Amino acid sequence: MASIKDVAAEAGVSVATVSRVLNGHPSVSEDARRRVTAAVERLGYRPNAVARSLRTDQTRTLGLVISDVMNPYFTELARSVEEEARALGYSVIIGNADERPDLQDHHVTTLLDRRIDGLLVSPTDGGSPRMLDAARTGTPMVFVDRWIPGVDVPVVRSDGRAAVRDLVAHLYGLGHRRLAIIAGPAATTTGRERVDAFREALGVYGLALPDAYIGQGDFQADSGRRVTEGFLDLAEPPEAVFAADNLMALGALDAVRARGMRVPDDIALAAFDDIPWFVHTDPPVTAIAQPTRELGRAAVCALVDRIGGRTGASVTLPARLVVRRSCGEAGPGGSPSTPSPVRRSTP
Repeated sequence: MASIKDVAAEAGVSVATVSRVLNGHPSVSEDARRRVTAAVERLGYRPNAVARSLRTDQTRTLGLVISDVMNPYFTELARSVEEEARALGYSVIIGNADERPDLQDHHVTTLLDRRIDGLLVSPTDGGSPRMLDAARTGTPMVFVDRWIPGVDVPVVRSDGRAAVRDLVAHLYGLGHRRLAIIAGPAATTTGRERVDAFREALGVYGLALPDAYIGQGDFQADSGRRVTEGFLDLAEPPEAVFAADNLMALGALDAVRARGMRVPDDIALAAFDDIPWFVHTDPPVTAIAQPTRELGRAAVCALVDRIGGRTGASVTLPARLVVRRSCGEAGPGGSPSTPSPVRRSTP
């Protein structure tokens, strides 16, 4: 492997000149720059990233800790982060927390030991100690998808409240009145927010959300299956189930089929977090789609700003409802008419 001294000898310049060319320093003649560039190409020289990081105190590397690499939403998010980072001259090291705070802290510690320049995190809960310590001691950091209230870190996320309202309007227009939700972990912001948005949307139409229709899941398929089985065992099962993420929706679909029932003939099903698989399920699943690629790009840009000493902006993008056949057939116009919300008199 060629060294920087070999490049200098080949180009007929000093090692310092080679270093200045490689680092884009302006005080190098065009002739010297051409000779160094030609020598680098002829020798196949690759700068030592570790040595460079010691000189510049930057590794041009970002860390990304996601909640669950098996969840297609986070897989797509990681892909978007990697693409944007690469376009900006950074590499990305990914850690999978598997929804475990202890594993999240393990990845944060490992990434910091590797001297990453900044950290993107989708927190698994209210905040694991090592991650909170890193945020409070000045590590450039951005929360993506989920966040921790009270921690001074930019947040890049989507707002699904309007899409949840659209979903409830869709279900109401199809005649569904008993609506249930498979909730995510209450310790996560997304877990709490989606239940609150669903309850609020039901209230617009005068519909209640009884405790029996709130099933506690954990963003995994098994919990979606378990909660749905509980719903189906009720004396008065719900007419429609809203799963607060895609994996729980797939588990719910399995539970319905295991009972010899069909979606949407016997029970309607919808999900938060659209994924490509939902087009191929039978029936295709109605879902709320987040702008995943845009979120990944915005998160990287915010983090690079933080690394550069700038503020780094929080970004909130709207989610949208994608209607398919899992909630029932639409009316003659191709989609149900939007129902009128319940008018509440004010005292």
